[in-house]
Amino acid sequence: MPGREERPPLRIVISDPSAKGPELKVKVKGVDDESIAYTDSMKKTKELERTELPKVKMSSKLAQKLGLDEVGVVTLSFRSEGSKTNVPAKVIIDESVPENEVWAHKALVNEAAGSDEAEAYVFKAKAWQMAVPDDVAIRLAGLKIGDEFDGVLIGMPGITMRITGGTDASGFPMHPGLPGSVRRKIVLSGPPGFHPQKEGERRKKTVRGNRIPDPRAERRKTSLAQLNIIIVRRAEQKAAAQPVQQ
Repeated sequence: MPGREERPPLRIVISDPSAKGPELKVKVKGVDDESIAYTDSMKKTKELERTELPKVKMSSKLAQKLGLDEVGVVTLSFRSEGSKTNVPAKVIIDESVPENEVWAHKALVNEAAGSDEAEAYVFKAKAWQMAVPDDVAIRLAGLKIGDEFDGVLIGMPGITMRITGGTDASGFPMHPGLPGSVRRKIVLSGPPGFHPQKEGERRKKTVRGNRIPDPRAERRKTSLAQLNIIIVRRAEQKAAAQPVQQ
C-alpha cells in the first residue's frame, strides 16, 4: 500500500491591528553574535516557511521611538534599485547598540542586502507569517474561529491571539457559520467564500468548517494550509504594556 503523501506544515499569518508608528531609516550592522544567530529555522525560502523569527538588537531609545510594546516585532525593509526585501524580526534590547543602528547577524544582513552593513527602514510589523510543526498544530486542533489562545504556543508567551479564519490547500476558506472542520457547499451572501457583484446576490460555494482539525487526520490536498490570527490588545492590556525587555 503506497504511503500517504507528505503534508506541508501549517502556515500561520499573524496580524497586529495596533501596529502603528513611524518608519525610521537606520543602519543595519551585521555582527557575529550567537545570541542573535541566524539559524535555518529562521530562513524563508520558496519551498519552506520559517518556523521562528530572526532576532535583532536595538537600543531602548530606538524601541521607544518606534512605539514598541510587549509584542516587540519589527519589519526591516531593505530597499535598493527598485527592489525591496522585508524581514520580520523579534527585538532584543541592548544598550550598547547606537540609537540609529540595528544589529543583526551577519548571515541575515548578507542574505537580505548582499553586504555586512546596509541601510534599511524599520517599523512595527503589521503582519508576518511562520510555519508551525505538527506538535503545535495538534495543540491548536479543536479551536475555532473567534477562539483565543496564549501565544506561548508560537513563541510569544503572554500575548493573546485570536483566530480569524484560514484556508485549505485547495484555497477553500474556513467559514465562521459552519460547525466542524469538513468541506461543505452552502449558500452564501457574502465573504468569506463569496464576494457578490450586486446587492442581494447569493451563491452556493464550497467552504470549510470553523474548527481547526487534527493534522494527523488530514490529507495533503484537503488539509488546512493557512491559519489567520490577530494579536488582541484589551484596554487593560494597553494600560499595563511595558517596553520590550532584554
